[in-house]
Amino acid sequence: MLPLSFRALALSSALFMGGFAFSALAHESDYSDKALNEQLVMSTVWMQASAEYKALSYQAFNLAKMQFDHYLSQHTGSKKIAVVVDADETVIDNTAYQAWLIGKDFGYSNDSWQAWMDAAEAKAMPGATEFLNYVASKGGEVFYITNRKESGLDGTRKNLKALGFPNIDDEHLMLNTSTSNKEPRRQKVAENYDIALFMGDNLNDFSNDFRTKGLAESDAAVEKNKALFGTIFIMLPNPAYGDWEGKVYEGNWGASAAEKDQMRKSKLHVWQPAQ
Repeated sequence: MLPLSFRALALSSALFMGGFAFSALAHESDYSDKALNEQLVMSTVWMQASAEYKALSYQAFNLAKMQFDHYLSQHTGSKKIAVVVDADETVIDNTAYQAWLIGKDFGYSNDSWQAWMDAAEAKAMPGATEFLNYVASKGGEVFYITNRKESGLDGTRKNLKALGFPNIDDEHLMLNTSTSNKEPRRQKVAENYDIALFMGDNLNDFSNDFRTKGLAESDAAVEKNKALFGTIFIMLPNPAYGDWEGKVYEGNWGASAAEKDQMRKSKLHVWQPAQ
């Protein structure tokens, strides 16, 4: 027979492990989309309320203007000059949609996003209207390569026109008609234009180098292309959502709210205080 102290230790361990398993099961069954949406609060309030977010947006467009002017001064080609931008969280602000999800017991859906696009209520990112019209005033053209689906064309066109952006027509507004891969659309622009710079909030807005499957591969691609950021690639901040999130889930967007919560937290580097 085991010594009493050892039996007590074994029983204590079993109770602890059983409690841990029960806690994990309870988390799995009780953790809701509403709870997961609470994780949007800090990023969304930062994007909507902080002066720092506005400052970063102005900084991006100020830098873009400097780089565009430099490109113009060096350009010797015969093609016209273009600037390629993403739409969402690059030139327009959709945080009102993100804020609407908070407190709801469901996440993003095609139907609710369609309603948001149709409403045409997104605001311009700080500095976006001024910069894009500056490009047009210098003879450049703006192409909007966005992964909004074709069903959102009317609402997107209405929204961008209302914000005073230039080149809002069928040639320059390039939505997702068949693939989320933006490279074919970038190549189509490059057939007739020299592209001065790209602007986006996702790495996939810039180059196929960033169409990676995992976080480590994305990190390596950034290291490989680091000299291009701030020169040809201008990045806008977006802590709320993006392609990076799918890499946290290892491509499993259909994971439960509890699974997503656990996968997000598993990527945290946690400080452990000295005992």
